[in-house]
Amino acid sequence: MAKLSIDDLDLSGKRVLVRVDFNVPIDTDEEGNRTVGDDTRIRAALPTIRAILDAKGKAILMSHLGRPKGQPDPSYSLSPVAQHLESLLDARVRFASNTVGEAVESTVRSMPAGSVLLLENTRFESGERENDPAFARRLAALADVFVNDAFGTAHRAHASTEGVTRFLEQSAMGKLVKTEIEYLSKLLDSPEKPYVAVLGGAKVSDKIGVIEALLPRVDRILIGGAMSYTFLKALGENVGDSRVEEDKLKTAKKLYDEAEGKIVLPSDHVVAEAFDNDAPREVVIGSIPNRAMGLDIGPDTIASYRETLMEAKTIVWNGPMGVFEMTNFATGTNAIAEALADATEKGALTVVGGGDSVAAIVQAGFEERVSHVSTGGGAMLEFLEGKELPGIAALSDA
Repeated sequence: MAKLSIDDLDLSGKRVLVRVDFNVPIDTDEEGNRTVGDDTRIRAALPTIRAILDAKGKAILMSHLGRPKGQPDPSYSLSPVAQHLESLLDARVRFASNTVGEAVESTVRSMPAGSVLLLENTRFESGERENDPAFARRLAALADVFVNDAFGTAHRAHASTEGVTRFLEQSAMGKLVKTEIEYLSKLLDSPEKPYVAVLGGAKVSDKIGVIEALLPRVDRILIGGAMSYTFLKALGENVGDSRVEEDKLKTAKKLYDEAEGKIVLPSDHVVAEAFDNDAPREVVIGSIPNRAMGLDIGPDTIASYRETLMEAKTIVWNGPMGVFEMTNFATGTNAIAEALADATEKGALTVVGGGDSVAAIVQAGFEERVSHVSTGGGAMLEFLEGKELPGIAALSDA
């Protein structure tokens, strides 16, 4: 991944078009006021924005928010993000009510050096997701150079991530993207052993590619979440009413057999008869009774997974161990978060990624105690699978 980085560019007096990932939760109160619910992704972009301001460049930021249907929709406007960014930077952030056009070009011309402009949601334009060259060219017309600092969208070939690079001489990684690539490359190139992956979440189908890519590299893959019940059922275990991907049973059995002991499954489960935080729950070892569903890993599994993690030198975690959004079924996920923090203290390289895993480690209060928290779920998985990320591949070679 020998690509230009923002540190290689002369930004003085330059118009710098920056793709950021400001696709953040927005809260709306009873009066219709919209505010940022979680600013993790906005804060992650601050080092790149400040580097441009310090160099007396013009920072022209663009991002998508949510899934508007290729046309303006006030409920997906980035205006509350502009206000929030202003408070974080403690500097004025101009906001353009359009993404491209004469009004935006005029605003860019009138901006003083060392200032910030946030463009309206790129997905208000149908050309964004279609990677339309005409739209990409209009975006590029706003700038002298392009910086991609949106790792979370790097696996998408959209106009604002990939298309725009064709119309500008220099395109570079932002500080966040550079850090992401450095940490994730360590998981692929020469990870220190023992190397353990922790994979959870709902679906085996989401993780097949990453399991196949990691198996030759890792010593263990610890499985949790609903995907564990697909594996267990494939091995002939009774899983009651637990969530199972019936069409992936053969795939799960094949993966387990090919892993030759590297895939480790939960030995006990926290179960309930209803998908409800207040439902009566119990711990069962082995088979799950009919009418009950597994909603978290049990204490024996937590202890054994922790033991494995404390011996590891490299750990990657993607996906919760249970329904962590419900406090009564968050114990397993919180225990994994704590184990990663403790392993990091012992000297392990620890990387956490995927929306739910990041939310879980933040919720547990351990995000500052692991080596790296990735901002990209899908992009991280595709990188670990060895796939080319269009938003990175399109950048200028160093």
